[in-house]
This record gives sequence, structure tokens and C-alpha cells, in this order.
Amino acid sequence: MAQTPPNGPEVTNLTWDKFTVETVVDNLKVPWGLTFLPDGSMLVTERSGEMIHVKDGKRTELKGVPAVKAAGQGGLLDVVAHPDFAQNGWIYFSYSSEEGSGDGAHTAISRAKLSGDQLTDLQVLYKGSPNSNAGHHYGSRIVFDGKGHIFFSIGDRGDHPNNPQDIKRDGGKIYRLHEDGRVPADNPFVGTSGAKTAVYSYGHRNPQGMIVHPETGDVWVHEHGPRGGDEINVIKKGANYGWPVISYGINYNGTILTEKTHEPGMEQPLYYWVPSIAPSGFAVVTSNHYPEWKGDLLVGSLSFAYLEKLTLSGNKVVKRERVIDGLGRVRDVVIGPDGYIYAGIEGKGIVKVVPTK
Repeated sequence: MAQTPPNGPEVTNLTWDKFTVETVVDNLKVPWGLTFLPDGSMLVTERSGEMIHVKDGKRTELKGVPAVKAAGQGGLLDVVAHPDFAQNGWIYFSYSSEEGSGDGAHTAISRAKLSGDQLTDLQVLYKGSPNSNAGHHYGSRIVFDGKGHIFFSIGDRGDHPNNPQDIKRDGGKIYRLHEDGRVPADNPFVGTSGAKTAVYSYGHRNPQGMIVHPETGDVWVHEHGPRGGDEINVIKKGANYGWPVISYGINYNGTILTEKTHEPGMEQPLYYWVPSIAPSGFAVVTSNHYPEWKGDLLVGSLSFAYLEKLTLSGNKVVKRERVIDGLGRVRDVVIGPDGYIYAGIEGKGIVKVVPTK
């Protein structure tokens, strides 16, 4: 029998399983990001660099996607339609870009408008620098806080141990900008000499899940740990989340990364996974379609190829269950405008969780 993780229950099978899993888009390789448009159609990113518009069963590869460095963990990553897309037409997305200083690539955040099958009015809102030849830890998810800002993540890039702890360096951070790319005057490090003023929090490793919690309005992220120590963190302005000074994980080769799990001035996670599940994609169940799951968290697992559902009591995880198991690595999960759960699964496509009557 598996050992119960130190910070919560062992993952189990579902206690409520009255649903089927339907494939709504097939034949996708790495569907990294998924967003819905007001007409019910969806945009899907393939990490290799294609953005696909799926409408009425027909898929169209969009033209005008900027050049993407699709290597290692890099490529075309998240895509999110602006909440007011029907009025302003903006689509936001993240990707690994070779633009800028240095060899290699770094994470870029851009926005564009959709005109037919073409992206137009492209604007690069933020570009990490300098570029790195490391092929991993780009992040990157994007959310809107409903107050005129976007939050996004950039992973630590794995090329310099000081990146997450140094606010003068990109990587290992959560960032906040106005929706047009301007740095908010009340960002925590505005006025700090040499600081990356878009930074909102630091000490992160590789966040590939981000939500704005529907009850509190707080930004929550989950991030990959090393071997063990994946974390869920509630983001606070200017806070330090500890990586790599503190961690609940160890090195991939089994050696000790750090003896410390706590340190003054560094935040503790809301939850951590040991062993790692390699989390990707993040959502909160808000729909009446799944009354037994309302308020639960959904997290894709790359390591174990399932969708994990976490039940909270206050801020404590009291139950973990597998929702979609064995179909493939779950890369993203969203609640669609119809209230149903949709997940992007590597080597398969987009699936929908449909309750049975």
C-alpha cells in the first residue's frame, strides 16, 4: 500500500463517478493551453507552435502566430481570451521566444486580435531576459484578476540558481501587469533599484497552473517541485515562496537539495505533493453540473496521467481523487462557459466530463 503523503491524504478512486468522458477534439499532440470564445468555439495551443481554432467541429490553424522556439519544454504555451473578448477581441498567450538579448530563448507574453483565421495587432507585453539555452522551466500560465491586471508565471529556467531569489533577474516569478502591458504603479518592487518591476512575487520554481479563486479573488498557483515538493501557493504581494532555499523535495538523483523546509520571511505552501504528480493546468469546480464537487480544485498530473481533484476544508486538503485516469498526460483543465470540465490530454486531444442522468 502506498504511503500517505506527509501533507495530506493518498490519492484514491472517486466516491462519485456518475459521468462519462467524451472526446470533443481528437488527434492533438501536446495541447498545452485551451480557452473558449463567446460563440462557444475554442482556441487550443499545440506546444510545437500551432494555435488552432475549433468551431462547429472544424479546426483551423491560425496564421500570424509569432515565431516559437519549440524545443525541450518550450513552445507555444498558454492561451486565454480576455474576459471582455466580445467587446475588445484580445487573446493573450505565452510562448518561448528567441527575440531579445542572449542565445537561446525565454518566456514571452503577447496579445493579439483574431480576424478570420489570422492573428493581427500583435503586441509583446513582456519578454523574459536574457535568453537561456536551458530547455526547461518556461512556466507559463496567464489569468485576469478582474481589476484590470493580468498575472502570469515564468519558470526559473533552470540555468541559474539565483534566478528565483533575485528580483533583478527574470525567472521563478509571478508577474503582474496592466492588461495593456504597463507596470502598475503599486507593484511591490516599483522604485527598487535594478528590480524587474513587473514582478509580484518570487521564489518560485516552475508554475504551470494558475487561477483566480472565485470566492476570495486571490491568485493561486501550483508549481513543479524537483523530486517531490510540488506546491500550491496563494500569492501575496511581494512575498518570497522560498525556492530553492526551502523545499519539500529532493534532487532527481535522490541527493539532498536543501535541509530546510521553513525559513523566516518565506511563505509556506497551502499544500505540497510527495511524491510529485508534475502538476499542469488548474481549475476550480464552480458548476452545478457537479454538485458533489463544487469548490474542489482540479489539477492535471503529467507524471501519473490523471486529473486530480482535491477537496478542501478551509485551507486544508482533506481528500484527493482521480477523475480522468489512464487517457494520457493531462496538460490543461478549464471550466467551459457551459459549466462542463474540459481537459487537454497529450496524444489524444480535448475531452469533456459529462455527468450522467
